[in-house]
Amino acid sequence: MASSEAESQPTLRIIDASLNRISEGLRLLEDIARLLLNDRALTKQLKTMRHELVRSDWPFHQQLLQARNSESDVGIDIEVSGEEKERELPVIVTANARRVQESLRTMEELTKIPGGIPGLDSEKFKQARFNLYSIEQALLSRLLRQDKTKQLSGLYFIIDTQALKGRSHIEAATQAIRGGAKTIQLRDKLLSKKELLPIVRELKKLCTEHNVPFIINDYLDLVLAADADGLHLGQDDLPIKVARKLLPIDKIIGSSTTTVDRAVAVESEGADYIAVGSIYPTPSKETAKVVGLDRLRQIRQAVTLPLVAIGGITKDNVREVMTAGANSAAIISAILQAKDIEAAARQIVDELETHRE
Repeated sequence: MASSEAESQPTLRIIDASLNRISEGLRLLEDIARLLLNDRALTKQLKTMRHELVRSDWPFHQQLLQARNSESDVGIDIEVSGEEKERELPVIVTANARRVQESLRTMEELTKIPGGIPGLDSEKFKQARFNLYSIEQALLSRLLRQDKTKQLSGLYFIIDTQALKGRSHIEAATQAIRGGAKTIQLRDKLLSKKELLPIVRELKKLCTEHNVPFIINDYLDLVLAADADGLHLGQDDLPIKVARKLLPIDKIIGSSTTTVDRAVAVESEGADYIAVGSIYPTPSKETAKVVGLDRLRQIRQAVTLPLVAIGGITKDNVREVMTAGANSAAIISAILQAKDIEAAARQIVDELETHRE
C-alpha cells in the first residue's frame, strides 16, 4: 500500500464511524417523529437531513468499507460508569441527538485538514449541526407534551367564573373530577389576576393530585405563575408561535376555531389541540357562532390533532358529538347549572363510556 493511502486509513475510519453514527441517530429520531408523534414537518426535516448528509458516491463508499476494521476497534468494549441501561424516551432522544451533533462536529473538523478528503463540505456539516439543535428542541417539546395531550379525552370541564355565580372554583372542580372529568379549564372575564392567582394555584394543586391536566384560558402569565399544564387561546389572542416561545416546552397550547382553514393553520403553528365550536347554541356565550356537527366532521378529516368540541353540549347530544370526530366534549352550562355538579358530570361521563363501547 502506498504511503499516502496508509496515512488516510485512520481518517477514513473516523469518517466511516461518524457517518454511521449520524445515519443511525437520525433514523431513530426520524422514526420517533414519524411513528410515535405523527409529526409530518419534523419527519421531513430529519429524513432530508439524513439523506443529504449520508449520501455519497459509490467509489467513496467503497473506500470507507475498505478502511473499516470493527474487530480491532479498541473502544467497542469500553463502558463508562453511570451509563444507564434503561432510559426514558426523552433521554433517548437527547442522547441520540448529541450523538449526531458530536459526529457532525467531527466531520466538520476533519474537512478542514490540509490535503484531507475531497468532496466533503465543512459548511454543510456545520449547518446541519445547528439545524439539529432546533429539531432536538422541537422533538423533545412534543414528547414532553404528548402525555398531556393523550389525556384530552372524555369530559373537558370548563369552570367559567360568571357561570359559577359566586360558588367556589375549587369545590366545582373537585365535584367534576369526582364525576369523571378528565381535564379542567379555567375561564374568567370578571376577576383581576391578583384575585385569580390563589385560585389557579389551588386548582393546579387539586388537578395534580388527581392526575388531571389543568388549563388556563387566555392568561399566559397565570399559566407560568401557577405552573399550569397548558394555555388555551382564542382566535384574537396571543399568536401560538409567540406563546410557544414564552412557555416552558412541556406546556400544551389549545386554540379555538370555527373553520377548516383556521384548524389547519393552528396545527401548522404548533397547537396541541383544537377547540371546535360552537357546535350548538349555548347559554354560556350567546354571541358564539354555531358551526354544527358537519364542520366538526370536516375539521376531523383535515387535521390529526385532538379535537375538543364545545358549545351547547349536554348528556342528550354528547354521543353524536363524539361520533362526529371529537376527542373531548367541553361543557360549562350543562354541569354548572345543575344543583349537583358531580352527578351532572357523571351522567355525561356515563354517556361517553357507553359511546366507547
